[in-house]
Amino acid sequence: MKPQSMLFTIYGEYVRHYGGEIWVGSLTRLIGEFGLSEQAVRVAISRMVRQGWLVSRKIGNRSYYSLTERGKKRLNEAAQRIYKQHPNAWNGKWCIISYNIPETKRALRDQLRKELAWMGFGMLANSTWISPNDLADRVKEITESYEVNDYVEIFTSEHLGWSSPKQLVEKCWNLDEINAAYQEFIKQFQTHYENLKQKIENKEAISDSDCFVAKTQLVHEYRKFLFIDPSLPEELLPDFWMGREADELFRKYYDLLNPGAVRFFLQVFETAPDKE
Repeated sequence: MKPQSMLFTIYGEYVRHYGGEIWVGSLTRLIGEFGLSEQAVRVAISRMVRQGWLVSRKIGNRSYYSLTERGKKRLNEAAQRIYKQHPNAWNGKWCIISYNIPETKRALRDQLRKELAWMGFGMLANSTWISPNDLADRVKEITESYEVNDYVEIFTSEHLGWSSPKQLVEKCWNLDEINAAYQEFIKQFQTHYENLKQKIENKEAISDSDCFVAKTQLVHEYRKFLFIDPSLPEELLPDFWMGREADELFRKYYDLLNPGAVRFFLQVFETAPDKE
């Protein structure tokens, strides 16, 4: 597991619920549970500061790191998708993004593509992306922040032909590949869940540190679906969709691990002395 990716998981799953700021020593201790060195963690933290995800402040000889507004927004969005409830019924409309960003702004164009993919848009044609979810306001925020408004058009519209809605989905997303990834997730964690459930039923001792490691790994792996699963409405999913089974497994295993994981985190967690 890469240190920077693990830091996102630690902040998203734990730190943001407890004031959003943490002493660097606590971070290195927590991530050290996964065999990552203090040096590797500090390098990753510095990179996240440069990228605008974290901000630091020093009190005495101690450094504390908190999420920037950009970081908070990204992790809040991620949490809404990871812990999604039953989605609303689809209204039949598509959010469509079309852009013509010049080569002189290639870096911004590439970044916009990454943002659209992360939000769950699929590429219908070159420079044209679609989503069945109402994401127009979020796209407006992103295009304004990148100052590419003059090159981007945003639509909400109905599709009149000729593909069926599910055929349109198949053109924009590789559902077989996503299904296979969900199957692999289930294969990876089903036995761990069943073993833990059996231990609890047998009243066997389970350490809080083990719960922390297992839960963090679970969330860390499940987070990866944010980058490949477009969160399609139920009406557009294939009949055979492993995402439903994977989501149920994630929730059940998470609920078993969470109490011990949080206890361990709070044992290690230190924030700045003037923060409650």
